[in-house]
Amino acid sequence: MINDKLLHQNVLDALQWEPSVRDEEIGIAVKDGVVTLSGFVDSYAEKRTAERLVEKVSGVKAIAEELKVKLPTGSHRSDTDVAHAVVNALRWNVQVPDERLTTKVENGWVTLEGDVDWYFQHDAAERAVRYLTGVRGVTNRIRIRPAKASPFEVTNKIKDALRRNAELDAERITVEAHEGHVTLGGTVRSYAERRDAEHAAWSAPGVTAVEDRITVSV
Repeated sequence: MINDKLLHQNVLDALQWEPSVRDEEIGIAVKDGVVTLSGFVDSYAEKRTAERLVEKVSGVKAIAEELKVKLPTGSHRSDTDVAHAVVNALRWNVQVPDERLTTKVENGWVTLEGDVDWYFQHDAAERAVRYLTGVRGVTNRIRIRPAKASPFEVTNKIKDALRRNAELDAERITVEAHEGHVTLGGTVRSYAERRDAEHAAWSAPGVTAVEDRITVSV
């Protein structure tokens, strides 16, 4: 069992170890395994990196991410420039069906809309614009509209994927599927394992939404 003081130090060490994250302006608070990140970062990409680093720290049960993007001098771009950059980034990403997507940019905040067949396309669209200069944040409203699959097929494919993952104890995770909506339950040993289980669910054919009710037991 990792106490909050040790967890705080481990989170700090993880952030300090990553050279792409300027940890000097990031505040860390830990209570009962819940980590709160606050303060400022230089880009949306740095914000996402910080969150991903904390997810992998042993003992983290949940993350409250309150980081704000404060663009440094030289990184400010007009919304028009950002919009053009976003359109080009989506067009040049082979995993993104850009012709089915629309983009809105307001004060550096990018909103993505449209529909795709798979969650990996939904995720690829966000990743394509995350690292662009001038982006303060991304709201991903892209809908998943896959071909229909039976609840039995969806459930079995997700359970098979969980069993193939050496890091997961598949027997401790429950899966329910209904009309494309998947609900995950049970317990895992880390926040990172919870994310792995969620990713496995999204990778099954016919899935349009995933409700993650898995709890982290450390």
